Amino acid sequence: MKTLRIPLLGNLEDRDLDTSIELEGNSFRVDNVNWPEKYPYSPFCAGRIARTEDSIVVDFRVSGLDLRAVNLEDRGHIWEDSCCEFFVQAPDGSEYFNFEVNPAGFLVASHGPAREGREPLPAEDFARIVRITSVSGLSSIDSPVEFEGGLWNWRVMLIIPFDIIGVDADNLPAKLRGNFYKCGDLTAHPHFASWAPISTPIPDFHRPEFFGELKF
Repeated sequence: MKTLRIPLLGNLEDRDLDTSIELEGNSFRVDNVNWPEKYPYSPFCAGRIARTEDSIVVDFRVSGLDLRAVNLEDRGHIWEDSCCEFFVQAPDGSEYFNFEVNPAGFLVASHGPAREGREPLPAEDFARIVRITSVSGLSSIDSPVEFEGGLWNWRVMLIIPFDIIGVDADNLPAKLRGNFYKCGDLTAHPHFASWAPISTPIPDFHRPEFFGELKF
């Protein structure tokens, strides 16, 4: 089982979040191509994970072909765009949470025990999740974009309060379980990559039995 440590960021009063997570965050790579026969392409996707006193911070960096951001509202079909995803589960929880975000910062976030029957987070929780995005060559994404080919570099950071995922920030468990994903179902080069490997015959990210460990 893959494991990753989630460090506590220090000195946030003395330096900005970007510097802190670059210096103190723990790095991961989303580079498992689990279905190479049908989906051999995988853009470069890596990132860092850390935490503050009350939130978990996941910072994705992507470099690859195509840029699609057509869904410009929360709870849209974000996975069809250029998309980074973070799935996480508390060790004593029967449910897991999925956070799926595109280069414009729009988000799908829900919880449930399996792929079917998932419940979206309430609007007030969507509002509390900070999304920080940037795309090289674009000042902003205010209308749908869909570029086929070309090399695109983009970043998205999620800051997710612990209580949203059912974790008490003052009494953290020893570990969480989770996985990181990179996908783009309707991009010109569809792809499905993961941090922890998945052993299923077709792409399926909603498989908590393949989650790795995220240790505090």
